[in-house]
Amino acid sequence: MVRSGGSVTICSSVQRDEIAVKIVINIMIYQICWVGCVIGAANMMPLIGVALAIVALSYHLFMAPRAGAELVLIIMAALIGAVWDSLLVAAGWLIYPSGTLIQGAAPYWIVALWVSFATTFNVSLRWFKRHLVWAGLFGAIGGPLAFLAGERLGGVMFTNHVIGVAALALGWALLMPLMMAMANRWDGFAGIAPSQEVVMAENQG
Repeated sequence: MVRSGGSVTICSSVQRDEIAVKIVINIMIYQICWVGCVIGAANMMPLIGVALAIVALSYHLFMAPRAGAELVLIIMAALIGAVWDSLLVAAGWLIYPSGTLIQGAAPYWIVALWVSFATTFNVSLRWFKRHLVWAGLFGAIGGPLAFLAGERLGGVMFTNHVIGVAALALGWALLMPLMMAMANRWDGFAGIAPSQEVVMAENQG
């Protein structure tokens, strides 16, 4: 019994470490894509972000046990994100320096950024899938902060900070729970989730 219990503890520890590494890698890849998209756009080189997003997407789908489900989720998220950001541009609240193909629409590098962001839904942001209220709060705070950071780097410009930030906060408060609900529907990492919860339960017990 002692040996068995000891082996379970070792196994759960290994599983926990593997999950932690995957989460860290997932976060790092997204952060690289975010910086690449924003700085690339600010310097009139928006294709840099697109190239990084393609690499991130390829790696993500390669690692996903159910790549098809992940691809559907990412496409859906990118489409919704493109429409949302285009509404902000059409309303005149945000201006992007480069990457715009259609007047009044979001630039293509923003769509690439949504693709990169969607790769986090079932990995590093997985916890929010079971806590939609917190997902909304995370979006309401994190969304505007990300755009304000992007403005400082030269990737976007607010025509009116009060209206722009308020619109972003409201929109992202709704978008994040929606994205998490979609991630529950299309979860390419579903086979990994039970092991993560088992590890947490064993460590608490």
